[in-house]
Amino acid sequence: MSNMSEIHNDAHTIIKNILKENMPSQAVRKALNEHNFTGRIHIVAIGKAAWTMTKAACDFLVCERPTSGIVVTKYGHSQGALPNIDIYESGHPISDENTITATEKCIELAESLTAEDELLFLISGGGSALFEAPLPGVTLADIQDVTNQLLASAADIVEINMIRKRLSRVKAGRFAKLAAPAKIFSIVLSDVLGDRLDSIASGPAYPDSSTLADAMKVVEKYNLKLKHQLQETPKENELDNVKTVITGSVRSLCDSAAKAAHRLGYKPTIISTSLNCEARDAGEMLAAKAKEIQRERPCAIIAGGETVVTLKGGGKGGRNQELALSSARGIAGMKDTLIFSLGSDGTDGPTDAAGGMVDGGSLDEMVKAGFNIDAVLADNDSYHALQAIDGLIITGPTGTNVNDVAMLLCR
Repeated sequence: MSNMSEIHNDAHTIIKNILKENMPSQAVRKALNEHNFTGRIHIVAIGKAAWTMTKAACDFLVCERPTSGIVVTKYGHSQGALPNIDIYESGHPISDENTITATEKCIELAESLTAEDELLFLISGGGSALFEAPLPGVTLADIQDVTNQLLASAADIVEINMIRKRLSRVKAGRFAKLAAPAKIFSIVLSDVLGDRLDSIASGPAYPDSSTLADAMKVVEKYNLKLKHQLQETPKENELDNVKTVITGSVRSLCDSAAKAAHRLGYKPTIISTSLNCEARDAGEMLAAKAKEIQRERPCAIIAGGETVVTLKGGGKGGRNQELALSSARGIAGMKDTLIFSLGSDGTDGPTDAAGGMVDGGSLDEMVKAGFNIDAVLADNDSYHALQAIDGLIITGPTGTNVNDVAMLLCR
């Protein structure tokens, strides 16, 4: 990447601060401090932040150690043993055999609970893929097939989960019903715009607000090929054993970005916390903003949310990488101008990158490296183009998952 060391250092400092301030540990401890457990404590934790949330809970509950517990998280996201906790890693964004094995263990635990027990249910993004048990007659291959169709269609997370709920034994409040008569205290780390509890991890302990008719509209919208009829889901009057607290959100992510930029001397502006358009459209929008604010330097424009990518090529990448790459043409030649997009969980699509970063010299560097930006975008191959110019953001699994943040920096 072109030599703009000062602005790049600023970007990396901001990224470190964003992630540090959005770890779930403090929020989990706060929620637990305000809850009075009345029975034997058991833990089930699902999602990309499951291990981090469970570690915080175990540290807090050291005087009343959980009787048993299960963590189900993405491959590579566990950070070691925890007391009385069984840890499973499984597939994301596509469920696999380990997903089914781990979820069956969670079901066994839930069904063994009595009115003398209380389940601490820790939920974070990624739970829809990581926590799955098909309904009778539905196979893992069926769920994998429809998930692949949805991921390639540019459907948003609410639409995707609307379909997956109707093929699952544990989504849409069904897991909470399995745990009755035990009480459930659920702490939820939100990665869904609007903090919709019935969409975060597909709402395993929360009633579904969508209807079968809503789901069929999604089927028609994206021309999905289904092998099974979709079933209706539990509604509000069917769940009475759950108390839920939401912690963390994309608003917090954007606020952290704004504070970090301000400390470095930029004037920050948050323009959205509900970005949900095509990734390349968001990238082009941020690049257009760069042209508008030339006289307002130093400034930072921040947008949070979760963009989508309509897969048309066979390349490698993720929505944050595609957003960054798409902005490169618009800021080409601009001095002291940089755009990055970051997935807070540290993984962007099926890659080892958390996102991507470009500056005013990136387009020329890509051309020199043999990449044509139009061809790259047509093939959805942002990873290799950014890799060639040192434009990938690599953080490894972060331990949190509160959506994505994109930022334009102008010094």
